[in-house]
Amino acid sequence: MALKATIFKATLHIADMDRQYYADHHLTVARHPSETDERLMIRLLAFALNASDTLEFTKGLSTDDEPELWQKSLTDEIELWIDLGLPDEDRLRKACNRSHQVILYTYGGRGVPVWWEKHQHKLERFDNLTVFDLPAEGTSALAALAERSMSLQISIQDGEVTISNAENLVTLTPRQRLPAI
Repeated sequence: MALKATIFKATLHIADMDRQYYADHHLTVARHPSETDERLMIRLLAFALNASDTLEFTKGLSTDDEPELWQKSLTDEIELWIDLGLPDEDRLRKACNRSHQVILYTYGGRGVPVWWEKHQHKLERFDNLTVFDLPAEGTSALAALAERSMSLQISIQDGEVTISNAENLVTLTPRQRLPAI
């Protein structure tokens, strides 16, 4: 018997001073049986960092040809493709060919520099790809905020992200790796 996804309800109160974006989003997110709390919370973080009225979650882990999140135009063109983790270069090349903009949020601690060293030269040729590294201590702290029903306050200012619920506060700063600044 196959395991079923676990449903999470999340309300994100987003105050993004960097983009002048202020909104509340009420989300229903399915966590795949093989997905960790950390990865679920990174998906919510990626949503908050790129929030808009048209940004939406896809089938994610269960579908190879879709990102974690995407934003489509009214003509069904993919405007924004957001992926997580340490994908292979082929996946990112296909994403860059299908979408106007691709954002990758890497996480995983010590594996990230090894992955970057292997793929850096191939990825630098894509002018519509942006890569951010999420610090391991921040993403593991995010996992502690995961609850089946959660309300999160998210503030973004000068690249620093603060996420809090009634009991805990997590601060992290995604580091832009590509394009190099």
